[in-house]
Amino acid sequence: MDNPRDFIGRWRIIETEMWDRDALDLVAPASLTFQKNRTGTMKFIAVSVWIDYRIGQRDGKPAVEFSFQGQDEGDPICGRAWAVLEGSQLRGRLYFHMGDDSSFVAERFPERESKK
Repeated sequence: MDNPRDFIGRWRIIETEMWDRDALDLVAPASLTFQKNRTGTMKFIAVSVWIDYRIGQRDGKPAVEFSFQGQDEGDPICGRAWAVLEGSQLRGRLYFHMGDDSSFVAERFPERESKK
């Protein structure tokens, strides 16, 4: 198993195929956070969810897979996602249950922004 420390922390979602950067940051900076206890959060547009993740490999690369549950504009949502670590970026795909799916790219937040 790959080192969970490679993923732990706050990541800035910088790109998706479905939503542009202005939309991603509608309510707050688009982010994905992995905590040490295999839980975390994801926020973008009006989506705010809790995640449950596992570390492993995908196509020989360090990877994270997670399920998520929360709200989108107050409506309940859930889904799943995966991402591989490629250099300093996470590259993966989000799947909303019975809804949209999109690729995404995330980079670590700069340390000073990560504490906000």
